[in-house]
Amino acid sequence: MIRVPFDELTRRIESVLLGLGLTPPRAVLGARLIAETDRDGVRTHGVARLPRLAEGIRLGYISPTAEPERVASLGAMERWAGHRGVGNLAAHAAMTRAIELAAEYGIGAVALGNTSHWMRGGAFGWLAAEQGFAAMCWSNTLPNLPPWGATTPALGNNPLILAVPHVDESGQQAPIVLDIAMSQFSYGSLSSYRQRGVPLPVPGGYDEHGELTTDAGAIEESKRALPIGFWKGSGLAFVLDTMGAMLSGGKATWQFGADPLQEVGQSQIFLAMKADEAGAREMIQGAIDKVHDATPVTEGKPARYPGEGTIAVRAESLREGCAIEDAAWEAFLKLEAGA
Repeated sequence: MIRVPFDELTRRIESVLLGLGLTPPRAVLGARLIAETDRDGVRTHGVARLPRLAEGIRLGYISPTAEPERVASLGAMERWAGHRGVGNLAAHAAMTRAIELAAEYGIGAVALGNTSHWMRGGAFGWLAAEQGFAAMCWSNTLPNLPPWGATTPALGNNPLILAVPHVDESGQQAPIVLDIAMSQFSYGSLSSYRQRGVPLPVPGGYDEHGELTTDAGAIEESKRALPIGFWKGSGLAFVLDTMGAMLSGGKATWQFGADPLQEVGQSQIFLAMKADEAGAREMIQGAIDKVHDATPVTEGKPARYPGEGTIAVRAESLREGCAIEDAAWEAFLKLEAGA
């Protein structure tokens, strides 16, 4: 693991994005979103995903210049087309628009179709919550998760984000942000555990013999990741996929092939809701306090609410530099050298 100062990391990512054909303003925003991902400790979806984006652009699956546009409107809900552009930029535009609609109507929704991987989905929950809006967003993926009761992938591990705005007693932003995949571990996390040679903390799927395992590499090989909540996660993944594709007009999971580089055309939903954060502050703080007061399994390690760890990692990254895994950094350096 190495540490890279946040400003330096942002600048170097921007240079790579410019080399991939993004215009300067879009490269600036894209670099910030990617660097913030590593700053917040989501190391599987920041710099680590840049080589896949670069290869998708090189092969023509992703357009570095395409911008999302509104294609239909119904009051507080809009449908947008991503035109296979850079996914995190399209998602940022969609959530920004959902926030604008929520400011006008109380709730805003943007259904984004024909887009590409949004990289870190949680970024768009943070975007809304830090502006005082509650949010929900999700994306579908290629088939990488077996339905409950099956052994072959037919569902996506479709990430889901829920965000609640909150300002703590010191006046600092402390949103509640849940960012989860429908598999117990995302494939990015499985790859990270495998590369580090570390077992998963709990079983994350099945090996080739159909046995639950903590061996990340064995799960990657079998392609039998475990859905969260067993059959419940399987059902939720299916509903998120079909609802998202229906509303956005983008692809459903069954319409994607198995090649990750061709995982383009996703369906994504962005909801923002006007919230009375100040009026609910005491209630939210009480809920947080109750979590902290729960008896911990390990003494000295109290339970945390979703997003709490991110705030601590963010402060550490800004103080000491963003932590990036060696393999991801080596791949970035190769990309940088060719940019």
